[in-house]
Amino acid sequence: MSAMQRVRASQGDSGELGIHNERVLFLVFESMKWDIHALCSTASVNRKLRAVVNRLLWRQVCLYRAPRMIATLTNGALNGRIGGGWHTLAKLMFFCCGCKPTRHFRLSQPTAGHRVKASRFSKTSGQSFLSKSCKGDLLYVSDMCEHQTGDKEEDHLGIYRGVFRGFHRSRTRACLIERRVKLEENVMCPYCGAPVWSMTAARLVPKSAARRLGSHDGSLEYFVCVNGHLYGSCWLVPLSSDEDGYEEEEDVEECFEDGRRRISYDDRTTTSGSFGSTGEEVVED
Repeated sequence: MSAMQRVRASQGDSGELGIHNERVLFLVFESMKWDIHALCSTASVNRKLRAVVNRLLWRQVCLYRAPRMIATLTNGALNGRIGGGWHTLAKLMFFCCGCKPTRHFRLSQPTAGHRVKASRFSKTSGQSFLSKSCKGDLLYVSDMCEHQTGDKEEDHLGIYRGVFRGFHRSRTRACLIERRVKLEENVMCPYCGAPVWSMTAARLVPKSAARRLGSHDGSLEYFVCVNGHLYGSCWLVPLSSDEDGYEEEEDVEECFEDGRRRISYDDRTTTSGSFGSTGEEVVED
């Protein structure tokens, strides 16, 4: 059943008119290219509109902004559910959650979260965050968002986020349960509000994660929530001018920005400039 067929079926004989009519809402936001600001404003009007936006429209935002990633995360079942809900995935696409000091990651003061206009997610990068026993999992991880946190030019904090496919069936979740890793106290996922595990406390942070991020081993931490959202931070190693090159990789994914275009070699990661062969850039119009 297509998205429009679901909209018609959900209406039934309710006789909803105007802004509460789901088909009208669908067509209006489709004509607006699924404008995120307008969706947020609509969801804040009342509880009924918020329910429609969360149940129907955020899914279309995700499909419009990152069609390849969504098809992979859902195994092609685009009409299904996703861990934490579609609104949380949309938030993960366009919101850097900032960073707070934790027991494993020292920080003089918290860094505030903020909206981002463009993000690039890669499952090639995601493989660097999986331990050897969990390499069969599929994880998308974003490029880093850099924040300068001190007076020194080299004091740069990298903040990143990601999402697992089918986390409830993943090897990562099984390892956490087998090791009886406790959920963190007073720490919740900034995207869905669910409890989280510290991968540092679980000793499931591979050295490849630090190399991918451009950080020292032991200078990073990331969390995974029970819905499969990942978020974390790291201290970045300053790069010299002769380290600013990047590696070319084949099979670069298409992305959407007022239509289709291919990611060029200027669309590279923040630290090393390399990008995975299976990534997708998510752009807010």
